[in-house]
Amino acid sequence: MKRSTEKEVCPQEIPPHFPVKAPEYYNFGYDVVDEWARRDRNKLAMIWANQKGEEKRFTFHDMSKLSNQAANLLIKLGITAGDRVFIMLPRLPEWWIFSLALIKLGAVQCPSPTLLTSQDIQHRIRYGRFKMVITDSENAHKFDEIYDDCPSLAIRLLVDGKRPNWISYRAEIAGPNSTLSRHAVKSPVKIRTRSSAPMLLIFTSGTSKYPKMVMHNYAYPLGHQITAELWHNLKPNDLHMTVSDTGWGKNLWGNYFGQWIIGTCLFIYDIRGKFHADELLPLIEKYELTSFCAPPTVYRMMTLNDIGRYDFTELRECTTAGEPMQTETIRLWKESTGLTIREAYGQTETVCMIGTFRRVKPKPGSMGVPAPGWKVEIHDEEGKPVKQGEDGRIAVKISDGDRPVGLFDKYLYNEPENKACFIGDYYYTGDRAYQDEDGYFWFVGRTDDIIKSSGYRIGPSEVEDAISHHPSVLEVAVVGAPDPLRGARVKAYIVLRPEFEATESLVREIQNFVKKETAPYKYPREIEFVRQMPKTFSGKIKRDVLRHHAETGEGWEH
Repeated sequence: MKRSTEKEVCPQEIPPHFPVKAPEYYNFGYDVVDEWARRDRNKLAMIWANQKGEEKRFTFHDMSKLSNQAANLLIKLGITAGDRVFIMLPRLPEWWIFSLALIKLGAVQCPSPTLLTSQDIQHRIRYGRFKMVITDSENAHKFDEIYDDCPSLAIRLLVDGKRPNWISYRAEIAGPNSTLSRHAVKSPVKIRTRSSAPMLLIFTSGTSKYPKMVMHNYAYPLGHQITAELWHNLKPNDLHMTVSDTGWGKNLWGNYFGQWIIGTCLFIYDIRGKFHADELLPLIEKYELTSFCAPPTVYRMMTLNDIGRYDFTELRECTTAGEPMQTETIRLWKESTGLTIREAYGQTETVCMIGTFRRVKPKPGSMGVPAPGWKVEIHDEEGKPVKQGEDGRIAVKISDGDRPVGLFDKYLYNEPENKACFIGDYYYTGDRAYQDEDGYFWFVGRTDDIIKSSGYRIGPSEVEDAISHHPSVLEVAVVGAPDPLRGARVKAYIVLRPEFEATESLVREIQNFVKKETAPYKYPREIEFVRQMPKTFSGKIKRDVLRHHAETGEGWEH
């Protein structure tokens, strides 16, 4: 159902508890989940559903008890503060139960995508020196294949069923005689976690290089108050859904920390196998979601449907992050729903540091403005601020007490990368943008994605946005291809909508279209139509694969 008007935005208004400050001690499990359970034992924390139509509901009281029980099992198995645990689970409630349990114990967890292969897992466990793995029956065989090659891995726990040489969670908690009390964490010593202690290791979903391991501390959940309260604009009575696998940093952004600090109920949809974006449309209607967040690609796929036939009366907030959102998708979504998709920017290394926040007037295509407590500047290659409107490196000030809550501590075991991004008083994100006269930031691209052609510096995202307006284009990615005359030429990889056919005349039509949409020197001198894009586990386009293909004609089956 399309609504006739959208609420007018007001001038930016920052609540008094921002910027976020971290106390000396903080523990999300005790200070948030257990506290909500104490205040209201009936308050809903999660509605879980799957593709089979099954549904479960959990209150904060349930999550508090179940995580205490899981924590007691972990203590029994020998997990203590500082131990590193690898979690690879699909969107099951047990992911949240064990994550909370590890937080309560002061342990360090590493959520990982279920799409990882045995080889991926071996590299990560050896690199991170993990003591324990928590997974399910679908994925356990991957760990068995590499177990003998991972000397640090001492404990394997299965959340469903039984398997030789694995601890069975179900068997351990079954029956009335189980010694695992649900009501308290039976630790030999009282657990207090310093905000500065390591809590989380998560591998980046890098589009160009091999993933790095990001370390966050126990204050990190607090930083996501920005994400949930200012960007998602959530309230305690909302029902929010973020489309994300549990192994992605986006899951921490949208299905966990900030939302539960506010007291918002999560809607978790367990997806297995083939996923179609149009599955989500009836769910938004059925469960009357009030807030929805998804990657740009998901919105793009959803706009191919007749959205107007669904009743989205309760839906109030629509947000996206991960990649630049093409303005054509924003237009189509608003045309169908009456709602503007609000963008934001951050990384696995940060929380939501730039965004079109709840009181900020949207500028379609812009990332928005800096979050409270995040001093963001645009620098040139020498580390000096650039002029307004010029593109440069995104820099976050971290000196003189300016280090914002939610910024990662470091890359584990990777001093070269630490030295490359922490320079002087600033953290450099590795991305480029420019700032307009109103203070809004506009994404240009990763530093190594910039195309230098005939003396021009061309950001792929602006070319992609122009191409996306052509009616034949479903998905597009732009890279630089070697050119003996220009140094590099703009090459576009395009996935066409089903009703269009790849022809030479369509190539010329798109090229001429782009010349009219943006500066002529930016048009794609080469276009290749493909069936699909190479993507990371989190759905980002692998530009290094595209660049390699543009250079050699090799790289991936498309």
